[in-house]
Amino acid sequence: MSKRIVVFTGAGVSAESGLGTFRDSDGLWEHYRIEDVCTHEAWLRNPQLCVDFYNARRKDTLAAQPNAAHFAIAKLQAAIPGTRVITQNIDDLHERAGAKDVVHLHGEITKLRSERNETATVPLKGWEQHYGDRHPDGSLLRPYIVFFGEGVPYFEEACRIAEQAEIMVVIGTSLNVYPAASLIHYAPAQCPIYFVDPGQPEFGMWADRITHIQKPATIGVPPLVDKLIEDQEKGEHPSEPSHQEQMDAQDEALEDEEPDTIAMAMALLVIENTHLREVIHHLRDTISGLTDHNLL
Repeated sequence: MSKRIVVFTGAGVSAESGLGTFRDSDGLWEHYRIEDVCTHEAWLRNPQLCVDFYNARRKDTLAAQPNAAHFAIAKLQAAIPGTRVITQNIDDLHERAGAKDVVHLHGEITKLRSERNETATVPLKGWEQHYGDRHPDGSLLRPYIVFFGEGVPYFEEACRIAEQAEIMVVIGTSLNVYPAASLIHYAPAQCPIYFVDPGQPEFGMWADRITHIQKPATIGVPPLVDKLIEDQEKGEHPSEPSHQEQMDAQDEALEDEEPDTIAMAMALLVIENTHLREVIHHLRDTISGLTDHNLL
């Protein structure tokens, strides 16, 4: 039976295809003010500037080509049924490489959306949106981008996918953009995590579960994919821990966790008020676990 693999990608993957990132030292936010082009208030204040900004991003996207990491991820999905791809990226390079049913957390640059309905989207042919065009529902069309301060429509779906992961592969993300970065919180406790990125992030309480492949995506992802496919074909999967081993791992995680970690995670997740039920659910489980271990 195939292992359920979840691949979570960030800007580093697209950067290797020549697309500018938003948060790096010379990223887009060094040259543009977020408040001018990526908030709902900016859209209301100067929609033409927003349209022009994303027209330029779309033009760059259409000129870019999928790289070896994109093709390797599509190969993994084709070889191991049930593999899911979640991305923070707004480009369509995963799809052009052959990936299917990609969950885009922050929107898709090749689509426009109704101003009235965040999930009512239409494809855009070419790179240029003309301000004033309307959706079939009668509202103005705007770039299909999740602006700062807006809810993430497909975050709940991404969480459900992450909760079912038996192997998670995280590629090209700093894990600093919330709520997307919190997805690894949703992976089951025994789920191994492969992290492919040339940087040196702080893994904290996940350090024991993470295999860090400190290479660019185009170099690190293809051999990892080949290994995962080979292991699948051989039926070589990590052995399932016993119940006692699972309990011991939970005890160690609780002992190592700093007191303010839960509070910080709560604050970050509560910002996304559309996911309040998930926050309460996970908070209740955490408090219950702490109580059971006499930590509260």
